[in-house]
Amino acid sequence: MSMIGKLVHYTVDAVLLSTVLAGVRRSSGFGPDSTLIGDPTIRSITDRFLGVGETVFDAVQGTAVSSTYFKRGERDRK
Repeated sequence: MSMIGKLVHYTVDAVLLSTVLAGVRRSSGFGPDSTLIGDPTIRSITDRFLGVGETVFDAVQGTAVSSTYFKRGERDRK
């Protein structure tokens, strides 16, 4: 695999991970606590990383809501 191919692959993996974390935060209220990161530069990168997932999650959710291929189902409340 070429260097560009690997870069694209790792970028897509990172965006998917960030999107999953955004979904978990939205559905359960639990998410990573970036305030525990001491270095302000790393904390800023982490917040941006998580922000990308929020943006992608919003786009996917908006597409699903306006699509005829998706419908709202009943949720099991325990």
